Amino acid sequence: MSAHRLIHLIAVGIAICVGRPCLSNERPNVVMLLADDLGYQDVGCYDGPVKTPNIDKLAATGVRFETFYSGCAVCSPSRATLLTGRHHIRAGVYSWIHDESQRSHLLLREQTLAEILHDAGYATAHIGKWHLGLPSERFDKPTPDKHGFDYWFATWNNASPSHRNPDNFIRNGTAVGKLEGYSCQLVVDEAINWLNSRSDSPATDSSADQPFFLNVWFHEPHAPIAAPDSITKQYGKERDKAAIYSATIDNTDHAIGRLVEHLDQMGASENTLIIYASDNGSYRDDRTGGLRGRKGVNWEGGIRVPGIFNWPAKLQSGVTSEVPAGLVDVLPTVCGLLGLERDASIHLDGIDLSSVLRGETDHLGRDQPLFWHLQRSRPIIAIRDGDYSLVAERDYEIPTDNMFQESWIPQIRQGGYKNFQLFDLKNDPKQTTNLAAKRPEIVSQLKTKMLEINRSIMADGTDWSAAQ
Repeated sequence: MSAHRLIHLIAVGIAICVGRPCLSNERPNVVMLLADDLGYQDVGCYDGPVKTPNIDKLAATGVRFETFYSGCAVCSPSRATLLTGRHHIRAGVYSWIHDESQRSHLLLREQTLAEILHDAGYATAHIGKWHLGLPSERFDKPTPDKHGFDYWFATWNNASPSHRNPDNFIRNGTAVGKLEGYSCQLVVDEAINWLNSRSDSPATDSSADQPFFLNVWFHEPHAPIAAPDSITKQYGKERDKAAIYSATIDNTDHAIGRLVEHLDQMGASENTLIIYASDNGSYRDDRTGGLRGRKGVNWEGGIRVPGIFNWPAKLQSGVTSEVPAGLVDVLPTVCGLLGLERDASIHLDGIDLSSVLRGETDHLGRDQPLFWHLQRSRPIIAIRDGDYSLVAERDYEIPTDNMFQESWIPQIRQGGYKNFQLFDLKNDPKQTTNLAAKRPEIVSQLKTKMLEINRSIMADGTDWSAAQ
């Protein structure tokens, strides 16, 4: 047992004695729904073109964030940030992970949301895309069960060969083989089966009385894409990529609807916290809401995503929040809402959004700005502090390979920045006008904050190129 787990269990015992909110049958369930490459303006409640009545209902009966951000402009690092509440480089993940050629993975030293909930008595399951490192022929890496999940059904990266009839799922370490159907539906099938298997268990600590954390990470609409023709035809021709892209999102919405309906049938929906978001922006320029950039770059179009929190028993209903927030805030927010302890010695880069979600305030300060770093992006670095965004480019060269090379890490950790640009996101959300020359005092203030956060993060980062 890790030290932080032991500390937490002791804290839980103390909490019981003094009457603090903890282990009881009234504890809420937690469901995390994460799309893959879904743009800021894809789904209906964000004025997108796709019919998403089930996602829209979560927004209509919950809190929808107008300015919600991914943990990174690409996949693996964003997911590391979501699970830890920390910048992904602190957690060992610099870019998207290729297990066959890289040592990189989510570090075991990190305290994940799953570990916190597991230690508080929750049953935990990860179902869907993982992409935080799985064992390969060359490298032995920790599997999801080493990060706090009792049960897992996952793919290392994308559904292969596409969303249709994937053949690369692994269940608790054993390859499943080819499955028939579409990935989003298969993922929800597995989630429902897991919930049912718990309901059918004897009434013990691991049975239906136990609250659950269900981490559902869809593959859609990440390429290679596929969707039923009957849905695709609603958006265009059967072979039109834009139509298929939309259909994958529509199909995922149907799957989410089935999962929510099952929670209703279980009598669990009222006391279940559901969070919906995407890991990064869309790779399609027409799905970013006109924001600058797209997936893979640290402009708003690459990092702005949908963000919805729904918990009928406790949170506001039908509210749109203008407070800037993101995946980095999920872990501290869940801990805050549920009254859970975490290891306070671990620095978090996110904050607790509980007071916003409960309607107690419409303004929330941060100890540090939201921060993004991605070595292949121009700009490579970005922060958001209040209404302002500051971005910068790297002052060093790295190869143009799309695949991240761990040999770059020493240069990334030591590298500097140039061409700082300032944008007023309140009045210029599309980042069309660089204000750096007109507001040098703000640039100076934000540059100091940016470089301070960067130094802290790089000091925590693992040099995988030196790992043996």
